[in-house]
Amino acid sequence: MDGGDVASRRRQPAHTGQPRRVPSQQRGRERFEKILTVATQLIEEKGSDAFKMSEVVERAGLSFGALYQYFPDKSSIIRTLAERFNEEGRRCVEAELALANDDASVHLALRNIADQYYDFFRREPVMRDLWHATQADRLLREIDAEDMEFHARALLAVLESIRPDQTTLDLLPLARLVMQLLAAAVRYAISLDEAEGERALALYKKMLPLDLGRLV
Repeated sequence: MDGGDVASRRRQPAHTGQPRRVPSQQRGRERFEKILTVATQLIEEKGSDAFKMSEVVERAGLSFGALYQYFPDKSSIIRTLAERFNEEGRRCVEAELALANDDASVHLALRNIADQYYDFFRREPVMRDLWHATQADRLLREIDAEDMEFHARALLAVLESIRPDQTTLDLLPLARLVMQLLAAAVRYAISLDEAEGERALALYKKMLPLDLGRLV
């Protein structure tokens, strides 16, 4: 770490993992977005562990003061980027589950979600790096936990509508496990080369039960 990073860190508050503020004025929003764009480029080039706040300052043409006005530490940048990717994933899950109204369509929705997440990770290598970063940081792991709970609750809503005879107490653990296993399968698949990853994902989809309700 260079001297500028060390000196600047000494002036910053404890690690929060969150932006200090999200600007409302156009100039501030443009600067905010420029910081995130530059950080994305640096992560693509070096990985989230290796890039420095001083490099963001240099490449974005900002002062440390301007950078820390929005992001108090590197984790806050990583968290913001991860949350944005998660928003895209949530839209995918919501769109697929909105079409599910019986066991067969739930099965199809889960297969489609797995495919779209796999394609998304392949298309956005930065997302893979960010996922690894969130797993290594306690505060950043909260992002993943919150995202998984959102997906589980979305699936729960569908299961409750097609399984009115079963209780939330029965269905919520199932919904959580199904979405955790889906995420794990996709993350395993993207850790492989593309051809092997596609085979692994195809195998996972064959293992998906046609009738989730029978598992309760």
